[in-house]
Amino acid sequence: MAHKGQAKDCDSDSNRDSIDYDLIPLAALRIASRRCLGLWLGSGDWWEIGTRAKLSDGELETIARQGEPVTTLLSTWSLERGGSVGRLLALLEQLDRIDILVTVSHLLYADCQAYLQSNVCISTRQPVQLDSGDLALSSNMEMSSEALTLNDNPSGPKAEHFDAFICYCNNDLHFVKEMIEQLEASSFCLKLCVFDRDVLPGLCVWTISSELIEKRCRKMVVVISDDFLDSEQCDFQIKFALSLAPGMQKKRLIPVVYRPISKPYPNFLRHITMSDYTKASTKYWFWQRLAKAINIP
Repeated sequence: MAHKGQAKDCDSDSNRDSIDYDLIPLAALRIASRRCLGLWLGSGDWWEIGTRAKLSDGELETIARQGEPVTTLLSTWSLERGGSVGRLLALLEQLDRIDILVTVSHLLYADCQAYLQSNVCISTRQPVQLDSGDLALSSNMEMSSEALTLNDNPSGPKAEHFDAFICYCNNDLHFVKEMIEQLEASSFCLKLCVFDRDVLPGLCVWTISSELIEKRCRKMVVVISDDFLDSEQCDFQIKFALSLAPGMQKKRLIPVVYRPISKPYPNFLRHITMSDYTKASTKYWFWQRLAKAINIP
């Protein structure tokens, strides 16, 4: 598999020739593909890929300390450098790692096909002429059959679901990335809904947030910070979740504080137990307790 869609000898399916992998973001790669790459890439190879992807030595040193450095590398490259699948394949070719291309070819192809299919479903959906009074009602009725996330397949048996919706502001994205590594790329094997990674562009923020929180995610993790407390979008998401299930019997909301805050803690969250990452004495158990809280039915 070449990064411009020119198939290697191991790739007999001619349909794969039509994919331009340079146009597919690394975010399209699912966990199985990332872990497979991690099994094949040694420390020297992934470090060289990170260097050629313009990651700094400091970033690479931080990545090296993670349990699954290749998975962390791909997430960092995708979120902060806009890496593409084509660029990854090109670098593997430059490093003469054809063995990896042979091994992961079918996984990458499947991920890219799923990503493209999601975008095709959106781009080919016929527009509906609506009166302004009917707009909100139609949005709620049709949203469940529309591709919202990268791995959605509206024509399939059911939409993509998640263990938890992560509510955060952009300034806290670095902590969310650590959360991804600790809860997804680990023995916990949770599936998180991270807006910047999983949600397709071109949709109404408020409508899609409501759909994901109410129907697609079992729990909701709220990353509390001073920046979060100033975010209108975060305020909407958290209040919407609280309105769904009085007493939190069905939709457990889990507040997380990962750095000290100077602003008043929201009154509507004071009755919910908090997971505090700032306490050195309990940090050892932090991720295990958070994973358990998300897993509770």
